[in-house]
Amino acid sequence: MTPDIGGNLFFYLVLLILPVSALIARRVPVLRVLLQLATWGVLFGILYVVVAQREQFDPYLQRVAAMLNIGEQKVVGQETRIAMAPDGHFWARVTIDGVPRRLLVDSGATTTALSVRTAAAAGLDVKKSPFPVILNTANGTITAETATVKELRLGDIVARDIGVVVSPAFGDGDVLGMNFLSRLKSWRVEGRTLILTPHHHQDFT
Repeated sequence: MTPDIGGNLFFYLVLLILPVSALIARRVPVLRVLLQLATWGVLFGILYVVVAQREQFDPYLQRVAAMLNIGEQKVVGQETRIAMAPDGHFWARVTIDGVPRRLLVDSGATTTALSVRTAAAAGLDVKKSPFPVILNTANGTITAETATVKELRLGDIVARDIGVVVSPAFGDGDVLGMNFLSRLKSWRVEGRTLILTPHHHQDFT
């Protein structure tokens, strides 16, 4: 295994600089304040990176992400705007038959795909067919069952009776596919923002 020289070097530098700075700061009050600010800045940066990488899979970290304004989603006029997350993807906060979830927006996916866990939480009636759906994914061919979401909400957008595929092969990942995006009046990416425009604006406030 190749050691992470860059990561270890940074770690050792932190271990060296902080104690030395602490010794100096004991004699100089201004440096003590600056050291404390720098320490909090480093801790906040680490927290930001950890939450940004893990919050799409953990509902508890999703709340922290909202507080840190990571992957911001908001309704502006008749548009729902989703900021690009630090991982380079767009993650949509939705409710699936009333159950809140965070879905990866993927225009390359034909159908919205849900994990078994999400389907169970939403109480979906997953069809156990003798002829399951065959899907070609980046990891190869998989089989999936089908279900219907009665109501999927994203911002001020509502999609009713939308078909989804469910499979253990998806792990804990949930994906919002083209069968949802195609129901919109329009969708586009401007810079680092995904803009979704429904045919009919619905205000839930």
